[in-house]
Amino acid sequence: MEYLPDVPFAVDERQTLLALLDLQRSAVTSICAGCSDDDLRARLVLSPTSILGIVKHLAYAERWWFQDNFAGRDVGYPWTDTDPDAEFRISPDESTRAVLDFYAAECRTSRDIVAAADLDDRAARRAELSLRWIVGRMIWETARHAGQADILREQLDGVTGLGHTHPPTL
Repeated sequence: MEYLPDVPFAVDERQTLLALLDLQRSAVTSICAGCSDDDLRARLVLSPTSILGIVKHLAYAERWWFQDNFAGRDVGYPWTDTDPDAEFRISPDESTRAVLDFYAAECRTSRDIVAAADLDDRAARRAELSLRWIVGRMIWETARHAGQADILREQLDGVTGLGHTHPPTL
């Protein structure tokens, strides 16, 4: 089994938080590795959730927290009041590569926004939120969905542990 890299121990808070977020982002994409397009689109639970749908949702979560809330940018979303879960669905014309590329692009944009700011900076649209809080929220959001995707992957082909790191060496 291939393990994801450890988060470094002897770094400052910013580096720790960003390494934890990148670790979870890597966990999500590693869960997709080796799956067919059909497997990534498979709905194994009652909701519209699939592994690829989780990736698409996380792309929009990156957009929501970093671009919209923190940076104050006007960006688009697929959901509506009548279809609040639209970002979890993969349409037939969306390729797996396009969804994975979209997620990678949203993560790069988030990293750029974070690189230009201080953890104590306040969100443009929600001044009660600091960048520190938003990064923490995205660690939670991404880890939560990585766990869900890990379970879906196990249901598909029995593969487990792709979203995990090896035990740290102290």
